[in-house]
Amino acid sequence: MLNLIDLRRTKNGLAVKMIADEPVHYVMVAGEPSGDALGAALIKAIKREQPNAVCSGIGGPKMKDAGFEAWFGIEVLSVNGFFEPLLKLPTLIRLLLSVRKRAKTLPTAAFVGIDFNFFNLLLARQIKALGIPTVHYVSPTVWAWRSGRIRSIKARVDLMLTLYPFETEIYKAHGIPVRFVGHPKARSIGLEGHADRDRAARSSLDLEETAQVVALLPGSRRSEVASMMPAYLETVKALLIRHPALRFLIPAATPERGREISRAVEAAGLGQNIRVHDGEPLKIMAASDVVLVNSGTATLEAMLLRKPMVMAYRLSPLTYQIVSRLVTVSRFALPNILSQRPLVREFIQNEVTGLNLANALEQLLNDQDGKDWKDEYQRLHELLQGDLTDQAARPIIALAQGQTEV
Repeated sequence: MLNLIDLRRTKNGLAVKMIADEPVHYVMVAGEPSGDALGAALIKAIKREQPNAVCSGIGGPKMKDAGFEAWFGIEVLSVNGFFEPLLKLPTLIRLLLSVRKRAKTLPTAAFVGIDFNFFNLLLARQIKALGIPTVHYVSPTVWAWRSGRIRSIKARVDLMLTLYPFETEIYKAHGIPVRFVGHPKARSIGLEGHADRDRAARSSLDLEETAQVVALLPGSRRSEVASMMPAYLETVKALLIRHPALRFLIPAATPERGREISRAVEAAGLGQNIRVHDGEPLKIMAASDVVLVNSGTATLEAMLLRKPMVMAYRLSPLTYQIVSRLVTVSRFALPNILSQRPLVREFIQNEVTGLNLANALEQLLNDQDGKDWKDEYQRLHELLQGDLTDQAARPIIALAQGQTEV
């Protein structure tokens, strides 16, 4: 069979060989729906650069639609909490050994673990021992806490792909090849058209354009809802005294969370003031004037939607005492970490009171111009677009071809 070789020089200086006809096998493992979406986009980027690439392993429906051959579906890796992984440990070990065996047999050009850190980093150690290059997509939060994990990552991973630009520093400092590839939400939420999106969201929720709306996002876990809802409800009461016409919307992450939130709302006598919705957090935030949000990805989503926000986060006293000794960052809202300045007011632990949150939200409601944060939100949104082809697909292909500088 004739092999046609095309040597391409990328803008990163990588000389990537494209060999036609012969299949090049990549083993990939995603364990969650978010990883399935990341994997699908990565597969498409690799196949654009290397049409003869064959991707297989553990993945979901989006990866399958991108041409992925699933040995197992992502549901086999679905575990939650602390005890469930222990109960499923025999199954997880069998899966790990099965993927390792298949990777050895193919042969495999490179292994890509997509998020799902515990399983994929264990698997990466096994596969790297076979002499197969390993890639991990989505950095563990070593930049925020338990930074000592970086040593074991270095022993297992040949290339790290990060969602955020600031994550690359710790890997570079430890001599681990790393690429910032951008965040998928920054690509799925448009850079322009915010006013039209906001109007459409309000229309679909039967909200008047002139109504003042506050979105409340207490979190997706039962513990987060239990911890945050009392303070959120006190915040609503304080704001209604000053602004009786305010509307409040809560997107529940799951039906179970929705029932828990609704019970708390009714018990507080606020059933006429707060609407609880099943999911659709992006639509709820788009329809709002300001957002009160837990920490995490929701702060990024609010930023991408150009919404002023207040972040509040509270843990149990014991958990907070433990976590506060492990955390190495001084900012918690992603816009603040990305910008390295306080774009978003943060309230942590004992600072989380109804009065504090109400005062901060009222300040935002009275200052809708917000040119300073809007300009910075735009800059960060553009930065987070990244380049999946140049920063992920091409370095993976180069690594698979034996290049040491990726």
